[in-house]
Amino acid sequence: MDHYIVSARKYRPSTFDSVVGQKALTATLKNAIASGRLAHSYLFCGSRGVGKTSCARIFAKTINCLSPTPQGEACNECESCRAFNEGNSLNIIELDAASNNSVDDIRQLVEQVQIPPGQGKYRVFIVDEVHMLSSAAFNAFLKTLEEPPSYVIFILATTEKHKIIPTILSRCQIYDFNRITVRDISEHLSYVARSEGISAEPSALNIIARKADGAMRDALSIFDQVAASSRGNITYKSTIENLNVLDFNYYNRLLDCFLEGKVLESWLIYKEIRDKGFDSHFFINGIADYMRDLMVARDPSTIVLLEADDEARKAMAEKAVKCHPEFLYRAMNLCNEADLNYRTASNKQFLVELTLAKICQLLSPSPGNSGEGGGQLQKIAATDAKTDTPPAAKSPVSPPSKAPATVQPSAQPSVQQAPATAVSVATDAPAPPYSAPKKTVSPPPPPPASATTGKRPIKHGIGTFSISSAGNRQPQQSPSLTNEAASKREASYTATQLNAAWQEYINAHPSSHILINTMRASFPAHVADHTYRVMVENEKQHEEMLSAMPSILSTLHDATSNDLINITVEINKGEASPHTWNERQVLSHMVENNPELRDFIDDMQLTIG
Repeated sequence: MDHYIVSARKYRPSTFDSVVGQKALTATLKNAIASGRLAHSYLFCGSRGVGKTSCARIFAKTINCLSPTPQGEACNECESCRAFNEGNSLNIIELDAASNNSVDDIRQLVEQVQIPPGQGKYRVFIVDEVHMLSSAAFNAFLKTLEEPPSYVIFILATTEKHKIIPTILSRCQIYDFNRITVRDISEHLSYVARSEGISAEPSALNIIARKADGAMRDALSIFDQVAASSRGNITYKSTIENLNVLDFNYYNRLLDCFLEGKVLESWLIYKEIRDKGFDSHFFINGIADYMRDLMVARDPSTIVLLEADDEARKAMAEKAVKCHPEFLYRAMNLCNEADLNYRTASNKQFLVELTLAKICQLLSPSPGNSGEGGGQLQKIAATDAKTDTPPAAKSPVSPPSKAPATVQPSAQPSVQQAPATAVSVATDAPAPPYSAPKKTVSPPPPPPASATTGKRPIKHGIGTFSISSAGNRQPQQSPSLTNEAASKREASYTATQLNAAWQEYINAHPSSHILINTMRASFPAHVADHTYRVMVENEKQHEEMLSAMPSILSTLHDATSNDLINITVEINKGEASPHTWNERQVLSHMVENNPELRDFIDDMQLTIG
């Protein structure tokens, strides 16, 4: 039996052109060799398995080659190249700094530097994992690294550049190696499979490439593992079973549940995944990645961000068409919140199930769904058609006497239900007379929704919201404007009451992040009478404020018993706004509304400067 060599060693790059995923870097090294502009020290940094040590060896072999090719590659035929390939070269010394990190080890290295090359032009010292050197070893290495003999070249390799002292970094040319893309890894694995006579499905190789996380060495090791378990026939099914990877079909099924609002079915899928032994934290992060992939797959210009082959990208683009960008964004936000809360959650299963339920409800048709709270539950449909008509619409009743404060802006739900009431009233109203009963005359359409249908007129204005009363089915109606003016509350209030109501609204909407951050930064500034102004910084904040203004005004009106309060929203054009609280004002407001903070400041003997 022939001696078996693992793929990570057998297919290790031997030339610059065979290095995967580092085209720009290898081109720079080849140009430096061709032009003879070689530095005395290099630092190769990057994550594991990206080719740092391999490039260092290729570089060392090439600069000592006696007859390099015009392309800047080693000939592999001269005496120096043969000695290197056989592992007998005395001009290339490799040192593992993880196990040789003391001052004595560096002293031995410095002594070897004084020996000139016996063959070739340079002696190359490759120090791997150089960040493991101790501080004393680094300091002992400084002088030699800065001014080595002309025939000495140092190549340092590390995965953690931030641990290397600045004095070392300043003495080296630094080359940052990129993470190898999924596409490049998949193509290289396909080449290895063909060379080994192994049949492999592209989807299976893509799974291996994604599992490797940008490391070619890891990908080749996983490839050998899967090939051994599948006996030379690498399929998608055998790969996910061997690597314990969650099947992509689960995410596709979950997407259908999300789009159709099937909460219980999504919970059943989650149970299947949990029964297979997958961690719930891994599952929720997988959903977030899946939603991100759908987001980038919606646009042909961003689909390149999807690390997959062309077939997988096409399939993902077909599914992404079904999803609105706002839905995907809100779903990713919910998954991110679940990820942040997972570690501290006492019932992790419930947290995941609640997140799935919220995502399923994102597309619910419930009115007033702003998208900030993760979706609202759908309204339960009535089982009896008779329940659709309010009892008040079936039997005529005398209109109640009007009180000065019967109509308030907080009666927003009645406005949303007004169309149903209008239909009922129009149905109960007597049919208009027609001339001759013998003639076939189609009944006229119901009158348009107006003040006679029971629908209240709504006044629209910039940053304002008010509801005016009107007679429902009275034969004679009083002038609406007069009645509206009479019903408005005009109680006196203070700025403290207004700010307290403003803060109350902020505390009542913790999930509306953009809105509450805007409201915290800008409190209403008095303009004239009961008119106030709020300054915002951008269009997004402006839209959020205008969208929530009816609800904000309703809270302010109820808290102050004054319906004349009006707020306008303007965008700050760059000038310093006098209507925004400074840090001291904000802190004073927090102290005023939080007695515990006041007690803390007193206990610590602090002052508000």
